[in-house]
Amino acid sequence: MLLAELAKKETSSSARLWMPERVIFTPAALQEPWGQQILKRVEALNLPVEKLPHNRLTSIKGDDEREIYRIAKSTLAVVTAPPSSFKLSPIPPSADWQFHLAQGCPAHCQYCYLAGSLQGPPMIRAYANLPQILENLKTYASSSDVTTYEVSCYTDPLGIEHLTGSLAECIRFFGSFEGGHLRWVSKFDGVDNLLHLPHNDRTRCRMSVNAAPLSRQLEGGTASVNSRLQALRRLALPKALYGGGYPIGLVIAPIMPMENWQLHYQNLFDSISTAIDFETNLTFELITHRFTPKSKETLETWYPNSKLDMDESTRVLKRNKFGSSKYVYDSSLMKTMRRFFEEELHKRFPFAKILYWT
Repeated sequence: MLLAELAKKETSSSARLWMPERVIFTPAALQEPWGQQILKRVEALNLPVEKLPHNRLTSIKGDDEREIYRIAKSTLAVVTAPPSSFKLSPIPPSADWQFHLAQGCPAHCQYCYLAGSLQGPPMIRAYANLPQILENLKTYASSSDVTTYEVSCYTDPLGIEHLTGSLAECIRFFGSFEGGHLRWVSKFDGVDNLLHLPHNDRTRCRMSVNAAPLSRQLEGGTASVNSRLQALRRLALPKALYGGGYPIGLVIAPIMPMENWQLHYQNLFDSISTAIDFETNLTFELITHRFTPKSKETLETWYPNSKLDMDESTRVLKRNKFGSSKYVYDSSLMKTMRRFFEEELHKRFPFAKILYWT
């Protein structure tokens, strides 16, 4: 398919496609064949392209932190992944290892877990040296067991797929990588061009969802929960029914005990049951809301009028062996919520597996 036709198809098939106001390429990125492929995609979308004379990204300037945030979140920089990206880090319980095809996310989630963990303004950086990144994964594969790799830690890969094509390339790679399984998660719904890829059951596609009041209030710039569930349904349906035939998963996060929380989450389970009304390879991951002092400070700067509850007096401070700390719900509430979620999900989806609660 011609790139112009691809751009038209993807633009018409997804409810929410992020279109950056600026697309910046470094010289090193343009020297990469994958960087040239990204250039063709963004040019086919008629996006403004700026080719830098050097490989250093200039700092973003604005009148205040809020304006700097806005400019950063509307900028796509195509760069090469730094050498440190080739030294993978373990990421239990999600996967054995994490790797990155980009850094930064186009969504505006007011509880963003990237807040406080990434350096500088939240510009979206896509990596042009993707073939080298993928080839490096083989050096981390176990010789005796399947090795799992998570690609969604620092970005929403589906949210920028229409610009980069990198997620599809990852799926193709893992389709022929016998020792490895890919895992990705998204809050977007543009899955058309993933349905016919040769994944060979080595990619698990997951959608992050939450109760309707929280999703509507806190997840700006994303597809609706129902749109995500319909996209997940299409990914899971057998190829004979024009689906993708993928293993799938749902990440319910961040779980929050708002008023009438049981009723709101039961409504979410009803929506899931309607969309996934057939037995399939399905997993659940259940993640409660938590925040660090640094992420709270960053989020309050980005979203000064947010109604996100980050009252430290109602939380428990939890420290890890490395000295960092985060605020979580107390153990009694955590046990109550866990019991509710596990009972409801086992009752509705007896064929599914709950991977973890945290």
